[in-house]
Amino acid sequence: MGRRGWQTGLVTSPNESVPDIPAADTPETVPEVGAGELSALAAARAAVDVLLDGGVRHVVVSPGSRSAPMAYALAEASAAGRVDLLVRIDERSAGFTALGLALSTGSPAAVLTTSGTAVGNLMPAVMEANHAAVPLIVLSADRPDELRGTGANQTTVQPDLFGEQVRFAADVPAGTSPERAVQTAISAATGAFPDLPPGPVQLNLAFRDPLVPSAGEGLPDVVERQRYRVGTEPLVMNLPPAPESLPGRRAVVLAGHDAGPVAEAFARAHNLPLLAEPSSNARFGPNALGPYRLLLEHFGPGSAQPIERVVLFGRPTLSRPVAALLARADVESALYQPVPVAWYEPGRRTELPLENLADLADFAGRGTSDWLDTWLLAGSAAQHALDQVVSAGAAATGPSVASLVWKHARGQLLLGSSNGIRDVDLAGLPAPDPAATVYANRGLAGIDGTISTATGIAVGGRQETTVLLGDVTFLHDAGGLLLGAGEEQPDLRIVVLNDSGGAIFGLLEHGGVEESGRYGDAVERLFGTPHSVDIAALAAAYGVGHSLVSTTAGLAEALSRPVQGRSIVEVHTDRTQLRQLHAGIKDAVSAAVEGVLAGQ
Repeated sequence: MGRRGWQTGLVTSPNESVPDIPAADTPETVPEVGAGELSALAAARAAVDVLLDGGVRHVVVSPGSRSAPMAYALAEASAAGRVDLLVRIDERSAGFTALGLALSTGSPAAVLTTSGTAVGNLMPAVMEANHAAVPLIVLSADRPDELRGTGANQTTVQPDLFGEQVRFAADVPAGTSPERAVQTAISAATGAFPDLPPGPVQLNLAFRDPLVPSAGEGLPDVVERQRYRVGTEPLVMNLPPAPESLPGRRAVVLAGHDAGPVAEAFARAHNLPLLAEPSSNARFGPNALGPYRLLLEHFGPGSAQPIERVVLFGRPTLSRPVAALLARADVESALYQPVPVAWYEPGRRTELPLENLADLADFAGRGTSDWLDTWLLAGSAAQHALDQVVSAGAAATGPSVASLVWKHARGQLLLGSSNGIRDVDLAGLPAPDPAATVYANRGLAGIDGTISTATGIAVGGRQETTVLLGDVTFLHDAGGLLLGAGEEQPDLRIVVLNDSGGAIFGLLEHGGVEESGRYGDAVERLFGTPHSVDIAALAAAYGVGHSLVSTTAGLAEALSRPVQGRSIVEVHTDRTQLRQLHAGIKDAVSAAVEGVLAGQ
């Protein structure tokens, strides 16, 4: 449980064990004021040294006075070529930018804020980092103890502010050394403790005046920082073929978010169909099926070849047919879990957790050639039928946009929540080999912070990056377009599918309520949230290039251009016909698949 006060606090879920973490300085060991306590700058420099020694290479700074000692210490480290600093005036954008940096580099990234509401603005990014196991380090500056509870400006209760959303929280009193607390925070953030996955941590650092350097201090001579890029190219793995002695089973491999290339390798080695979400980074190879979610009903309990077992890698989040498959009582399922994960509590899911591939192989068996061939034939027919419906008109639609973005993306691809990632899941054709590393904020699947996350991914990965998102998601984080003078401009292409509102609700039950007319225009107003924002004018205000297309041909031409600097490709579509389009796709795929299966 979290502990307030001057001791280190550790927060875990009720079913997690609490590792033995050394405590930070307690009240008994804190020096009296004036008895040799550290100045604010000295404490900040000590904290920065430990952060950088612990692997932090990027810090996102939001301006503020109480956090000034950390800002000056970081400026010194930046001048010495030890750290990359990014500055964002909006703390929510700063938090998601740091999240993106951690995602693309695999290293802990930090975000610095001043006290008060500034810290609270980090909550969405911290929540996402918690459920997605991202090493995000929150550096929240605070007033010293003597000012707390006195009505001092911008002062609230910041220790343990994030509650169970963080792996570790420490309140470091003014004048004391932060080193032990920072060391423990880095260990907790990076998953160094047993049974505790990586995730966000909070270091609440109190500073007492003076908050600025002394008259004799200044920046060191500037040293050009050696630029490096973490290898984020998409990976392909190989596993030995499954032994012939394994029993033949009608199993499928389901690759959810963050499954990794091991899922593709396992499916290939065991001769099993691969049903891979886009952000699994396993949606490629000879066994991968594109519109797999429309195939599942044809392999149900009443079919000639019902699915017997599911081998799950990663976290499935995108479709109800997949959720229904995992809920079937007649289907056994196992989850490959070699390390602790953050997205569920032990005992709360029905899959059998298995820690090694040997046990998983025994569970899965191997697919017969008839089993895999049937899936591949059905998948080919489904893909052809889907492509015919999607390409029937010249006007761009969600599925056609998703298909083109998936086809053209290179380097890094971020898929926004809502319809964007689901459209790719439906229409994105699996390639023989992966062309881009795919990211998505699927921890809590929120639409907030997507542009900022994409910016962090692009800066951290140092290669061309594409983000596909809807107009509501875009507008939710429009402030993420703001980069101050002198800030690094990443190579980032932002593809905005603009249908003037929230189209996803029309594909859910709310679409049926709207069609019935029973609630008048309430569904459109409350869920569709129509708008008439001029995205071109918004782009111009932020100094970002903009182009507008409305056809698949126009989009294909725009996507063929090199990604240089930041640009927005706005795609106008009509969401009023989306429900009918998806119904037509489902009918066409069903007819094509039934025709194939009838001939088996």
